[in-house]
Amino acid sequence: MKTRLTEFFGIEHPIVSAPMALISGGRLAAAVTSSGGLGLIGGGYGDSEWLEREFGLAEGTRVGCGFITWSLARSPELLDETLQRRPATIMLSFGALQPFAERIHAAGVPLTAQVQTLEHARQALDADAEILVAQGGEAGGHGMTARSTFTLVPDVVDLAAQRAPDTLVLAAGGIADGRGLAAALVLGADGAVVGTRFWASPEALVSPRAHERGLRAGGDDTYRTRVYDAVRQLDWPPEYNERALSNPFVDGWHGNEAELMTALPEAIETYEAAVATEDFEAAAILVGESIGRVDAVRPAADIVTDMAADADRILKGL
Repeated sequence: MKTRLTEFFGIEHPIVSAPMALISGGRLAAAVTSSGGLGLIGGGYGDSEWLEREFGLAEGTRVGCGFITWSLARSPELLDETLQRRPATIMLSFGALQPFAERIHAAGVPLTAQVQTLEHARQALDADAEILVAQGGEAGGHGMTARSTFTLVPDVVDLAAQRAPDTLVLAAGGIADGRGLAAALVLGADGAVVGTRFWASPEALVSPRAHERGLRAGGDDTYRTRVYDAVRQLDWPPEYNERALSNPFVDGWHGNEAELMTALPEAIETYEAAVATEDFEAAAILVGESIGRVDAVRPAADIVTDMAADADRILKGL
C-alpha cells in the first residue's frame, strides 16, 4: 500500500502507532516499525529516565516520539535529549508548537502536529509541520469533543492541499481495523494513527487486568470526562478532556465535578489505592470508541499486517 506517508518514511504500511503516554513504550514502537509501520514512543508528561529506558528497549529500531506540548514546556530539556537520539519524527499534541517546532526543524527531524480543529491545523501549517494528525473526538485519551474524525479529516486534507500541498495528513480517532484504515484513505488521508487497537497488544504497557476489562467493553461504554485529570492532579487546559472507559468511580463523579473538588483528597486516595491494586472499578482505562472493534489482545506485528491487508483488499474491491 503505497501512499505519501509510506514514501516519506520509507515504510511498507500507512500505519502509525499513537504515542499513548506511558502506554506506548519502546517494545511496542519497535514492533510496529519492524512490521512495516511506524512506531512512536509516548513521551507524555516527560520523564527522562522513562524515555531513556524505552528508547533502549527499542534496540535501535527507527521510531518516533510524541510529547504533550504544554507539559514539555515545563521540561524543555527532554526535547533536546530526544532529538539527540535521531527519532523518525517528533509528534507534538495539545499546546503551542513554538518554540519547539524551530528546534525540531533545526535538528532535521520531521515535525508531526496533532490537531483537533481547523484553527489548530492552520497554526500547525504556520509552524511548517510536515505531518498533520487530524484527531476526532472518537479517540481514546485526551482530545476535544469539537469534531468527529469523519468530517475533520477531509477538512484538514483540503486545507493542507490549499496552503501547503506537500504536507501529509493522517487520520486519528476510531480507527482499529482495515475498514477504518481504508475509510481514512478514501477521505484523503495519507495514513492513520492508531491507538486503542495497539493498546490491546502484549507489547503495550498495559495491565492484563485492564486488557481483560477492555475486551468486554464496547464504544458505548466510553465517554469524555475530566474526572481522571482531577484525581491525577494534572493541570490540563480546560478545552481538553479524556475519553475513558466507564466504571463506578468515574460514573459517580462525572457531572458532579463541583462535589469532586470538595471531596478531592478522599477521591485521590481512592484512585491511587485502585491504581496500586489494579482495581479497574476505579482506576482509569483510557481507550476510544473503537474498543468495540477489539476482540483480542494480539501481537502488534499481526495488527499491522492484518489491518493493512484488509484495507488493501477493501480498496481493491471498491
